[in-house]
Amino acid sequence: MSGHPIVHIEIPATNTGAAGKFYSEVFGWNIQADEMYGYVQFQSEGGPGGGFVEAGKDNPVNIQYKPDSLLVYLATDDIDATLKTIEAHGGKTLLAKTEIPHVGWWAVFTDPSGNRLALYTSASH
Repeated sequence: MSGHPIVHIEIPATNTGAAGKFYSEVFGWNIQADEMYGYVQFQSEGGPGGGFVEAGKDNPVNIQYKPDSLLVYLATDDIDATLKTIEAHGGKTLLAKTEIPHVGWWAVFTDPSGNRLALYTSASH
């Protein structure tokens, strides 16, 4: 994918429902709760969407979410190839390519400065 645009952002929150309400009321974001995954999602006009994740709570992929650390997702056509390029330039893979059933795949890496980011490929791609 040319340019690797930002496609998703996760905002840590101690109460994801309250966070959704805050951003809806303050910024007018469209908020939807995904019952299947227990995930509160947002869509802002003209920008990438995202979701609210519970800060400090264990999760299935052992990614630690802290209130001061957003997780930005970059689009890619080939997660494995992108991770190889990242590692060749001093980055590190934290989570290898992992399926999100019926949605797509993701992976998490750090850049050489230690910033944590994610990669995403849609299942419809």
